Amino acid sequence: MTIAAGRFGVAPPPEGVERLPAAPVEPKKSRLDVKQVEAGLLNIGYAEFGPPDGAVVVLLHGWPYDIHSYADVGPLLAERGYRVIVPFLRGYGSTRFLADSTCRNGQQSVFALDAIRLMDALHIKRAVVGGFDWGSRTAAIMAALWPDRVKALALVSGYLIVNLAANEQPLTPQGELGWWYQYYFATERGRAGYTKYRYDFNKLIWQNASPLWAFDAATFDRTAKSFDNPDHVAVVIHNYRWRLGLAKSEARYDELEGTLARSPSIGVPTITIASDFDGAAADGAAYAKRFSGKYSHRVLKGIGHNVPQEAPRAFADAIVDVDRYDVRAAQD
Repeated sequence: MTIAAGRFGVAPPPEGVERLPAAPVEPKKSRLDVKQVEAGLLNIGYAEFGPPDGAVVVLLHGWPYDIHSYADVGPLLAERGYRVIVPFLRGYGSTRFLADSTCRNGQQSVFALDAIRLMDALHIKRAVVGGFDWGSRTAAIMAALWPDRVKALALVSGYLIVNLAANEQPLTPQGELGWWYQYYFATERGRAGYTKYRYDFNKLIWQNASPLWAFDAATFDRTAKSFDNPDHVAVVIHNYRWRLGLAKSEARYDELEGTLARSPSIGVPTITIASDFDGAAADGAAYAKRFSGKYSHRVLKGIGHNVPQEAPRAFADAIVDVDRYDVRAAQD
């Protein structure tokens, strides 16, 4: 199921991998100011930090998270002069489809196209792009398909571009166990359960994916409001069913998906970030060769899946370093 990252469990750290400390930041409790702009098929809600003439950073969240994963990263980068754009993905927060007739599509290429269209709408020619979970995959796809629009990348859990053919191959029983929610979503019972219990469901995912992160109710509730988006369930269900070959692609994206099916290498400067969430894959060896440009890999100690919210300084430092092409191997 795409490189080993993404299992909701914690494995012992791999031998011989340097663990970098992640300095804590007191999390922000307030809601972010959200702007709206029409871009492609969507009216996209986004938060913005920093000076309007600063070098641009686009930060992308995943499931089941939202723009508040970057509530601390945004100000840290703004202090360094960056203009930071953090959009709600389709199906989250205040982002809405412009037409009722548009397919609530969750296949991988559409999120990258949404981000490119957002950049177009905001007259952004080129940006450093960072992300985790779905956001990491989306950022990598942007660099693979539109390298002229991406200056550099900071990716949590490495190279996550989905290869549908590879996804047909079974994992070990222990590996399959980590994907329980995907198989649940493959059923109509799963759709109904997620619709009814999405608050409790997503809180469980947070706890399992970041077992050492002592987030409070206010922190989760702030993000949970984004799951009330009327298209949230449809987009999430389509995303996971599509990955398993149970939901169709839209023909208009076939060319993009054809390119991604070949697992293209990424040539822009990249820093990948692993954490305890990645288990035995934390050393990054499985995907290092996917990056043909300047490249470095970092491993954070005691951090779960939501790296930008759990370790905002470390994530912000990776953005700044990769923008400066400062990619010292494993910071040794």
